Amino acid sequence: MSSGYENKGFEASPELPPPYKEQPGLPMTEVGSPVATNNNKTKEQEITDAESQGVPDRIQWDSQWEFLMSCISMSVGLGNVWRFPVTAYENGGGAFLIPYLIVLIVIGRPIYFLELTLGQFSSFSQIKCWKCAPFFKGVGYGSMIATMAVLTYYVSIMALTVYYFVASFQKNLPWANCDETWAGDGNCNGTGSATNQSVPEMYFLREVIKEAADIKNGVGTPDWKLSICLVFSWVLIFGSLIRGVQSSGKVAYFTAIFPYFVMIILLVRGLTLKGAWKGIEYFVRPDWGKLVEPGVWYAAVSQCFFSLNTGFGSIIMFSSYNPFNHNIYRDAWIVSFMDTFTSLLAGFTIFAVLGNLAEELNVDIKEVVQGGAGLAFVSYPDAIAKFGWVPQLFAVLFFLMLFTLGLGSSVSDAGAIITIFCDRFPKLVRWHATLVVCLLGCAVGIVYTTPGGQFMVDLVDFFGGSFVIYTTSVLEVIGIAWIYGVYNYLDDIEFMLGFRLGWYWKICWGVLIPIFLTIILVYSLAEDISPTHNNQTYPVIALVFGWLLAAVSLLAFPIFGFQAMTKVVATNWKDKFLGSLKPHPKWGPRNPKKREEWLEFKRSRPQMSIFERIKQKKL
Repeated sequence: MSSGYENKGFEASPELPPPYKEQPGLPMTEVGSPVATNNNKTKEQEITDAESQGVPDRIQWDSQWEFLMSCISMSVGLGNVWRFPVTAYENGGGAFLIPYLIVLIVIGRPIYFLELTLGQFSSFSQIKCWKCAPFFKGVGYGSMIATMAVLTYYVSIMALTVYYFVASFQKNLPWANCDETWAGDGNCNGTGSATNQSVPEMYFLREVIKEAADIKNGVGTPDWKLSICLVFSWVLIFGSLIRGVQSSGKVAYFTAIFPYFVMIILLVRGLTLKGAWKGIEYFVRPDWGKLVEPGVWYAAVSQCFFSLNTGFGSIIMFSSYNPFNHNIYRDAWIVSFMDTFTSLLAGFTIFAVLGNLAEELNVDIKEVVQGGAGLAFVSYPDAIAKFGWVPQLFAVLFFLMLFTLGLGSSVSDAGAIITIFCDRFPKLVRWHATLVVCLLGCAVGIVYTTPGGQFMVDLVDFFGGSFVIYTTSVLEVIGIAWIYGVYNYLDDIEFMLGFRLGWYWKICWGVLIPIFLTIILVYSLAEDISPTHNNQTYPVIALVFGWLLAAVSLLAFPIFGFQAMTKVVATNWKDKFLGSLKPHPKWGPRNPKKREEWLEFKRSRPQMSIFERIKQKKL
């Protein structure tokens, strides 16, 4: 090989090629590596270093604030507003914060930080970063397929917010009074009320999504209004990503900050309404008995996991555009704090208004609480319609906030997919890749604008989202902590950040996360082996499609693992397999000078897997 040494499997770390020379004039650290002087290098200097040695330059964030705003915008999404408040209410109220915070500390934050550091250290996306353990490259492909599946229906939800946003500009909110043109004859009682269903619910089901009773005879024909809203959403995503992080970083200032502005306005308005404090009391009232129920802990893991957006590759993608020595540790704490704070703020905002709705209808608050789309498009709009002062204004702000939250998360997920292709094909024009991804996403998303669209949302969410992401996340942590080695990875982080992480990270990555996520995965399969929508079971053909979607995502792991084995120079398959678990010769920092310094740094450190350390009792 050109590097001057034989590739014995993928055994590359920390052996140095013979041509390696220490850089003269650079002061050494106590372990003999020129680490300290480069922490102050500018972004331009690092890019120049790479260009001078034949490495394609990688664009970087224009400022650290753009990266931080993008991470907040990515993690703070629709789930914080319409999922967390109801999940907390149904799983113990204020008591739910105990399992949620425990899960955040033990699982959520460690995985989030692992993905941040993996992207920043390698300067590659979720597939090429697996040069540390090539057999696990399929984890990146599996999560990419899951991200594509989730993204298609996530943008369709954004389309619904566009529909409601436009409808909110009417003189009278259309869901405020029953209209037989969409409610049907005999369903309105002449006073503007519905006879057997709330008006907002009837408006959502019959006028907006025109939901079918089932999908046994297919999903139906796309609705042209929703299709236009879908195209509009994808056009904005394309515009946000046309120049990569250099354009999406600017958009992130708005998508990260504007939702807080609206939530505070809605909270202040809600607190002035009758019944608001009763609603908040329902939200925070603890039910300590719930803490012993396994379902509550499962709900905490699910909420924390998907709230931070871990497992989708977007975190790795964002951090891969950072300068090598950027203080990612600080950012991880800021983002995780803001995510939790936003969930609580949204809970108070939502339940203050729902408390008023229950007061107006003279019913118990549990009668007006709905989760997911029901909260966003039925319960909350119903409450806004009863505001005495300019309800249209609050409706416009609410749905613009929802769209903004969705845009921030969608831009990050679409960007992760685009970056994979750009990393794989360096000569690919980025905006061409962006256009193709957006066109394909829009074309697939049309299915969600049909009468059976919400059935497909739940189906794809279960098989293409939750099920796959849990699995790939377990494999992700195992690949880093057990195969590459948690101590090796801690060495890499120490070289990159300049300080050593403690026992908390070793225990979480090496023990707690693999065990807990495996239990959660098994529990989710046992509880939800066959998904339903509105208590309607899916036809066999739909379930077959779902399992095929899951299979395509999960089979990526063994398929690309086998491909990695075939590239190992060995005489038998056992050695090929073991070789594919070792770092590739090109693993390490992308910048050549950083890589040389890292190799020198690693030569002074024992390179053992976690299993070898256990065997030698060096934990």
